[in-house]
Amino acid sequence: MGDFISYKELGLVNSRAIFKKAVAGGYAIPAYNFNNLEQLQAIIVACVETKSPVIIQVSNGARNYANETMLRHMATGAVQMAKELGADIPIVLHLDHGDSFELCKSCIDSGFSSVMIDGSHLSFAENIALTKQVVDYAHQYDVTVEGELGVLAGIEDDVVAEESTYTQPEEVEEFVKKTGVDSLAISIGTSHGAFKFKLKEGESVPPLRFDILAECEQRIPGFPIVLHGASSVVQEYVALINQYGGHLDGAVGVPEDQLRKAAASAVCKINIDSDGRLAMTAKVREFLANNPNEFDPRKFLGAARNELISLIKHKNETVLGSAGKA
Repeated sequence: MGDFISYKELGLVNSRAIFKKAVAGGYAIPAYNFNNLEQLQAIIVACVETKSPVIIQVSNGARNYANETMLRHMATGAVQMAKELGADIPIVLHLDHGDSFELCKSCIDSGFSSVMIDGSHLSFAENIALTKQVVDYAHQYDVTVEGELGVLAGIEDDVVAEESTYTQPEEVEEFVKKTGVDSLAISIGTSHGAFKFKLKEGESVPPLRFDILAECEQRIPGFPIVLHGASSVVQEYVALINQYGGHLDGAVGVPEDQLRKAAASAVCKINIDSDGRLAMTAKVREFLANNPNEFDPRKFLGAARNELISLIKHKNETVLGSAGKA
């Protein structure tokens, strides 16, 4: 790794001020994962058009896919693109599900303004120790840190868990106090991936555990809480994918009305990844099926990008409530 690069030089912000506004305002900041140019373009265009603050986030797998130097320049380009589109919206570059101190340090050193250290698979004491180690390093450079208590089931890049473990509200005060973390991801029934719940015929998605959320909020009042695995798995996209040769039978997600309810409380960051993937894949499949002679990637990726813009605008305006809050 080369010289240290501060996120401030790249025009990025950390999450502290935007989370404070979100908690006070009863809305959530969208955190959209991206892996490529078209996804990032769609996120920036949609957030500029809805005047929404945004967290652009990458997993370690996405960072390896894009190349860390390329990624930094993409983030700088995103900031400039937003300005050229006429809105100086707050943009955070965030590491999603960092699993080691070394990875978090590498991201901080290369221009990330926020990192997540996910020690949820460790014992409570080990999770505290690892999270505090990352916080101590990050705070030297005014980088914000997200921790996690509780485990989400499902698969997302390198994160795999068979079973959910709900967050124990009695642990949150001690965890926040001992680590100095800036925000906390909790497990209240969301799940990673497109197959969030195994439903039998006639069953509906189990409601989120708002009782756990309420107790966490009571124990750490005003503290920023994060929801992972919060894609709704839009059925229109699942149907399109299946119509054009895909096999996503049984893919279901978290109902949007439940996410809106969560966003109106202490939840001030909601992560959305699978919905964006589904939107793009649906449109790529549809375009290629309907245009068998086309081989220009700009055509099918352009269609996918346009659909992702529409999806993100909808999320900002009606699900997260972040539109107009930049």
